[in-house]
Amino acid sequence: MTPKQRAIWVKSMGARSEWWARRWEPIVEPDWEVIDTHCHLWIERDVPDPESPDTLMRTSRYMADEFLRDTGTGHRVEAFVYAECGSGYYADGPAHMRPVGETEFATQLAKHLNGANGKPHLAAIAAYADLKSPDLGMVLDAHAEKSADKVRAIRHSGARLEDPSARLLAGAAEPGLYENLDFQRGVALLGERELHFEAFQFHFQLEALARLVERTPVTIFVINHLGAPIGYGRGEAADKLLFADWARGVEKLARFPNVVMKLGGLASPVTEYDAALRDFPPSSEEFVAERGAYFYHAIRAFGTERCMFESNFPVDSVSLSYATLWNAFKMIAGEFREVDRKALLAGTASRLYGIAKTNESAAYGTAAQPSN
Repeated sequence: MTPKQRAIWVKSMGARSEWWARRWEPIVEPDWEVIDTHCHLWIERDVPDPESPDTLMRTSRYMADEFLRDTGTGHRVEAFVYAECGSGYYADGPAHMRPVGETEFATQLAKHLNGANGKPHLAAIAAYADLKSPDLGMVLDAHAEKSADKVRAIRHSGARLEDPSARLLAGAAEPGLYENLDFQRGVALLGERELHFEAFQFHFQLEALARLVERTPVTIFVINHLGAPIGYGRGEAADKLLFADWARGVEKLARFPNVVMKLGGLASPVTEYDAALRDFPPSSEEFVAERGAYFYHAIRAFGTERCMFESNFPVDSVSLSYATLWNAFKMIAGEFREVDRKALLAGTASRLYGIAKTNESAAYGTAAQPSN
């Protein structure tokens, strides 16, 4: 990824309306209920280029207005889960407490939504806390207070790409994080407090994640972005090796009953998916043809009761629109029986994050929540 490409992608996230319009398609099954389990919101700001930290990249603006523009394109998005992304940190005070500002930021933004007039409501927050911190308990208490107990999970990224030029907005986690004993104690504390651990790392780190799961069995793990397989389109032989390597990690993790999979993140340019470079965005059918094998394999490995879709917007928006992405997800989910389709699109998320059920989703929950 070149510096120019990184600057373009960061500025383009959630801001490609004219390009998305080149590939319009009708909404698939607009009455099907959806819970989006992974969204970010941020103000426009400068961030350091990962390869040259003295060089700044200007982000897009993706706030309530942009989010409502996307979720209002025709899908029945009832609720969403806010995922930490560094927004709204407190500017001063103890360093370990500053991320609580993001929880306050998300909670305040949610007042513009709250499910009114068909708008999705903020159902849960996956916040950030330094899981190595000796003051972790204090930080978790503050997150709960500022969110009115909507913080249901903590995400402390373990995602690391050794080559800085391959990074975009993530990939600079400290090496060996999952082996750190203080970190492991922090993950265990989440389980004791009935909070989940949102696990973001790349596919070649799934073995390390499996060891962490084994050492902290009381905590529910939610794998972000299908385990983030890196290396799309390097040739048929390389693609097969990548898939096989990823699949081994996924199958090992699926053996643990306290692990859940988020289905998404494969439109991100970090995965080397090239749709963002095309003259026209892919259709939902094309996206499923190109990336669907990962979704189907994960669903087979985990079962529908431990899988749920995520948009990863606005990051994945550089490759296709919100409407097209959820059309693709519905195409995949629609291949399963009704109870499984409902679990994939909303039921698993409703159960896992403790989201209040609508009359329709009252039929969910045929499978038990992942046990500890």
